[in-house]
Amino acid sequence: MKVVIFCGGLGMRLREAGDDIPKPMVPIGNRPILWHLMKYYAHYGHTDFILCLGYRGDVIKKYFLNYEETSSNDFVLSGGGREIELMNRDISDWRITFADTGVNANIGQRLMAVQKYLAGEEIFLANYADGLTDMHLPSVIERFKSRGKIGNFVSSRPNLSFHAVSGLPDGGVREIKPVRETDLRINSGYFMFRSEIFDYMRRGEELVDEPFQRLIAADQLLTYPYDGFTASMDTFKDKQHFDELHAKGRAPWEVWLMESSVSQELVDLRGHDPVTSPTAVKYQGEEGFLSPLPVRPAEPAEKSAWL
Repeated sequence: MKVVIFCGGLGMRLREAGDDIPKPMVPIGNRPILWHLMKYYAHYGHTDFILCLGYRGDVIKKYFLNYEETSSNDFVLSGGGREIELMNRDISDWRITFADTGVNANIGQRLMAVQKYLAGEEIFLANYADGLTDMHLPSVIERFKSRGKIGNFVSSRPNLSFHAVSGLPDGGVREIKPVRETDLRINSGYFMFRSEIFDYMRRGEELVDEPFQRLIAADQLLTYPYDGFTASMDTFKDKQHFDELHAKGRAPWEVWLMESSVSQELVDLRGHDPVTSPTAVKYQGEEGFLSPLPVRPAEPAEKSAWL
């Protein structure tokens, strides 16, 4: 199942992170947010990517053309620095299509521009490239397949400190409470589509405007409500939050590390391979953990935990 990632963002509100890099290349730790997102999809077996390039697409191309494996993998150095033996690899099984979709194109235009690279795909995934989650992706995909609709997006509660106000016509206040305690949900940027989505699109339209309205009218659009960890990098403050979580070793979106760690803990406790468990600890804010996550059996010793 191919993954379309919209990589055209300028990241104007992230200028403090770097004046001349595209938004998907803003780093978290020693890797850009785009890498973290692709690693998330790859963990669940989706390693065929289509990158819809826009502003400074050359930066994204050069990053992968000159990819440095030693930045995030153990290795052995010998021969006075002339020989490097990698103990594991990051992206050896990834297939990446780099598509120039225009500097000023909107999301709908970018998707239509890569339609030719999706030929033969009954279902594909798509993402804005600026948000991360700990959501169990296979569960979302299976639900989407079972419903037989054309489009699906994940909705989450807004991670905002605002208060929502319910007012009366005369100016009185009926209720005021944190926006996260209301029924308001936002599009978190994780999409799934059947190939028929292109029948609902017209040239120049923004994806979530006219096309989604047509899907709604035809009862062909679903949302998957998720209340676990979801966060987008919209501002420099958001970047700082991502960096803090990563630095503490508690980055909730790194499911490729967390599931492996929990599985190994079960092996240590039980003395044998763990059976599949329906729950494991999950991140909730900066101080606590919440929400279920399937735990996979530990990988065989010859396989890398990064693959």
